[in-house]
Amino acid sequence: MPPLRSIAFVVNADKTGASGLARELLAAARQAGVRVKLTSRTRVPQGYLRGSDACCVIGGDGTLLGVAREAARWGVPIIGVNRGGLGFLTTFSADEARVHFADILRGRFRVDNRAMLACTVGRGPQELALNDVLIKAESSTGLLRLEVFADGELVTDYLCDGLIFSTPTGSTAYNLSAGGPIIHPAAKAIAMTPICPHTLSNRSVIFRENVCLRVHNRTPGARLLVAVDGQPHLAARLDLPVRISVSDRRLPLAQTVDYSHFAVVRAKLKWSGGFSEKR
Repeated sequence: MPPLRSIAFVVNADKTGASGLARELLAAARQAGVRVKLTSRTRVPQGYLRGSDACCVIGGDGTLLGVAREAARWGVPIIGVNRGGLGFLTTFSADEARVHFADILRGRFRVDNRAMLACTVGRGPQELALNDVLIKAESSTGLLRLEVFADGELVTDYLCDGLIFSTPTGSTAYNLSAGGPIIHPAAKAIAMTPICPHTLSNRSVIFRENVCLRVHNRTPGARLLVAVDGQPHLAARLDLPVRISVSDRRLPLAQTVDYSHFAVVRAKLKWSGGFSEKR
């Protein structure tokens, strides 16, 4: 990557230590002659990243998700610095950010282009998801009967609390909590995981990346809530199908040159990682 000439900062000031770390990294960028701008709005306005060579997000994965659609729109790599919880997306710790930031400013990082989902309800606007699309009842209680089609072919109908459609990136989010599989980010796939299905035979289904999925609500009197990356963007009446596919847009995610996805998974999920052989 070429050296950075401009960098935008998105800082979640509610996260402990985020503001102090931002001041350090801003000073380093200015000292290197890089143009900077800063916002503490975690849902950045349209156009905020226009003209930026990179965006440094300091917060948790939720903060990064709030920037993802704008970053994908402008093709701006996100440098995610974790000041939240698990941090699968914000892969740099505060200490790692301090150590690697000078190299990042020189362009010494790699970019992993992550798949995103496109979701529409009826003829409504298209929304983008980096992690997942959740379909559930608009009310907090009640089972749903959802009918799923893949490229026009019936997959099955579910009696469940909802469905999660996940990218490989989002497979370690709600999908994992619901018993879904962990998928490597480079895999070209979509995972569909039912939430509390009322049959033991219903498990996650993995679809190829270029599939066109369609979900119909067959629950009399029930409306659907369609949440995109945890945000309840859309609502569907009984007669409006939900369409999900992989978007043409990708999220550029900045990583160190020696980044290892499985090292992150082992650390975040606290896997033991091996055994000692007795001699």
